[in-house]
Amino acid sequence: MSCLRKVLSVKFLLLLSAFLFFALLLNIALPAADCPDQGRFGLDIYGGGKRHYTPDDVPMKTVHTYGNRTFNRDSEVIFVGGMPRSGTTLMRVILDAHPYILCGEETRVVPRILQMRQQWTKSKLEHTRLFEAGITDGVLDAATAAFIIEILAKHASKHEKSILCDKDPFNLKSTLYLGGLFPNSKFLLMIRDGRATAHSIITRKVTISGFDITSYRDVLSKWNRAIEEMHNQCMKVGPEKCLPVVYEQLVLQPTKTVHEIIEFLGVPWDDMVLHHQDAINKSISISKIERSTDQVAKPVNLDGLTSWVGHIPADVERDMASIAPMLKKLGYDPTDRSPSYGEPDELVKKNMKLMAEHPELFKVDTYKLDKSGKFSKGQPGQEEMEERHKDAMKNFDNL
Repeated sequence: MSCLRKVLSVKFLLLLSAFLFFALLLNIALPAADCPDQGRFGLDIYGGGKRHYTPDDVPMKTVHTYGNRTFNRDSEVIFVGGMPRSGTTLMRVILDAHPYILCGEETRVVPRILQMRQQWTKSKLEHTRLFEAGITDGVLDAATAAFIIEILAKHASKHEKSILCDKDPFNLKSTLYLGGLFPNSKFLLMIRDGRATAHSIITRKVTISGFDITSYRDVLSKWNRAIEEMHNQCMKVGPEKCLPVVYEQLVLQPTKTVHEIIEFLGVPWDDMVLHHQDAINKSISISKIERSTDQVAKPVNLDGLTSWVGHIPADVERDMASIAPMLKKLGYDPTDRSPSYGEPDELVKKNMKLMAEHPELFKVDTYKLDKSGKFSKGQPGQEEMEERHKDAMKNFDNL
């Protein structure tokens, strides 16, 4: 056991050292101006004592510059999150259609670095060791911010856009931390009926650590826990920083809902945000292996609105109120097994008609990736998605 601890300790120190070295390469220089006997990185090069840094000591250095655009911790950054399969990808392509905003595909590494940052100080013993080594919260925060900005700025380097955006669903479990790290950040929390989210996760075989994606009961229980944490943090940072966006209203009333989102973000209105499909694979790039790619290539539509109805096991339906109490808190009726979410606006009606008359306009190739890294055409649950579209069209004809 002692050998195992030593191995883990060495691995931890190597990982931490690599991370901090990367941050230093990004010019995250600790202040030396007020300490003339210190070198570039705040080290006491003449001996005589070690300095501990506070968050206020660490400057908000510019990480990346492109022409006349600079990005740092003071930059505007938009974080889009929520549970996977709750409309986060749809939200990001809508924002990507705006001439000022660049989200791009999921980075996948940003939530991991946030998780690592939390682990580094979770242990009181390890936190003390880091502090004694001069690696304080301020140093770690500066390094974490540098990493995130570098990733997002590189993501945006091929576009002349000025507002960075990140769509990694579970990032909003760190809303409070990110809000402190980036004082001018804003958050969009996607909220969807947990039953629809669970059904989509299971049928599309979306692997999430700790979730049993063969069990509606387990997925709904984990959904409840995750969305509660994200919703609580959204409420704590307040309505000026975080806006809950209800998926059902986004797809039923996009004109009204997207106007509210653009107003919240404080950017000028642009009609392209209501027609993101026209920019797919042009100014908007989409990943060929993300589960939502085939869906967001289409205009805003009703395909996924009620596809979960009739698929949830009877015993789970019976216990729904206790399994997922957040349903009621978020405005859903856990006892209604076939809810009506509202009526579509004129834009959605036009979109559904266009999809029925010209389905070929919105076809994109999608692929799945196996464990060896090889691609194969198609994605899990795609056949059901096609059936879901047919059902949605039938329901639309009956409106």
